[in-house]
Amino acid sequence: MATIHALQHTPTEGPATIFDVARALGHDVRAVRLYNGDPVPTELPIGDALLVLGGPMGVRDIGDARWPFLESEVLLLQRTLQAGQPVLGICLGAQLMAHALGARVYPLTVGEPPAFYREVGWGAVSFIRGAPMAGAILDGLHDSAIVIHWHGDTFDLPSGAVRLASTLACPNQMYSFGDRAFAIQFHVELTEREVLDWLTSDADFVRKANGLNGAARLVEETAIYIEGYRPAARRLLHNVFRAMFRT
Repeated sequence: MATIHALQHTPTEGPATIFDVARALGHDVRAVRLYNGDPVPTELPIGDALLVLGGPMGVRDIGDARWPFLESEVLLLQRTLQAGQPVLGICLGAQLMAHALGARVYPLTVGEPPAFYREVGWGAVSFIRGAPMAGAILDGLHDSAIVIHWHGDTFDLPSGAVRLASTLACPNQMYSFGDRAFAIQFHVELTEREVLDWLTSDADFVRKANGLNGAARLVEETAIYIEGYRPAARRLLHNVFRAMFRT
């Protein structure tokens, strides 16, 4: 069947659970390891899909020589979205997709006066069941779910997009664009191993977000929440891929 071309920005942020869910639906996943010098595809074969994963860089880093692939990714996203081909962006991928659609991407702030905020760790996301397409995308899910968050940027909802999930700190957590393109700010692809690995590989970000004891608390919370998170994340991915490929 179709191939999902997964743009991977770092060695630690790969498709993980997405491999299993996509293959269970009969799709192949091809990792494009941008961090290792793989080129960004100029276009996708008809019927294939684009997956843009996360990373520590951001839209503001487009043009930075450390990440020369970002500009090409935005161009590919624009072409793929305009063609109506299937797209899924996760975390950074959701932000790049918003940027490609002309929306503003910027640091997340909370409070008055506004203070910069890093949303890192386990927390509830609320699904918006009244939104168009929500019935199929949220089928089998509760009105909210505990998921893993790991970001410091957010974005405005692109023109023509439909919001599908939200948190108090970050209203735009998931959106659809047309009927084959989806963006998810929170993480649905991670296994327990990836979460624990990130606590080490991204320790400085975790400390800035949650303080000196933040990593230890997240280890404890991962043991509590991972069993409930796993089926919800898989179900959401399953629903999204079925919508992307209209199966």
